Amino acid sequence: MRIADCGLRIGQTGVCVTGLARRFRDPKSPIRNFVLLLAACTPITTRPDFRPDPRALIVILDARPERVTAALDSLVPAESLEVAHSSVRDGYVETAWYDTQAHRSRHHEREIANLTATVKTRFWADPWVPGQTRLTVEPVYRPRYDPSRSERDLELIAPKEHEGYKIAQRFVDKLKERFGVPKAAR
Repeated sequence: MRIADCGLRIGQTGVCVTGLARRFRDPKSPIRNFVLLLAACTPITTRPDFRPDPRALIVILDARPERVTAALDSLVPAESLEVAHSSVRDGYVETAWYDTQAHRSRHHEREIANLTATVKTRFWADPWVPGQTRLTVEPVYRPRYDPSRSERDLELIAPKEHEGYKIAQRFVDKLKERFGVPKAAR
């Protein structure tokens, strides 16, 4: 695209805008489309700025991400866990730290007595194909406490024998039962 196509011209006094308002009202205008695209792509999200661990549980469900996230909002409290962050729009749910031995949620690090028995579960519900969701379930624990490092640096995926992993597996089984699994994913 040339400068003149956008309604700009370089004059003796600098860059002049000619007909920019007219170009913005035109539905076929590239400037209008670019501005609308920027307005639609907001960087505001409740998801964390990191991706799920590749070793996390992954399941394909026969439901849209909004339905899966809304179902998680009701399933998590049913397992005696507390939801720390949830966004149906972003397809993300995160639990508070949960002590698997005492069977209670912990809100602050100072309340955690046994680090290895305390887990946090994160759920990422991403669109897969139309009408299906790729759900990633990440049960993590922290083997040690180090205030000089970020929380994410200290987290490890709970092993299969860990009670936190078993809780995450129960969530996956309940969601499979509720929404079903596509034939191609079986």
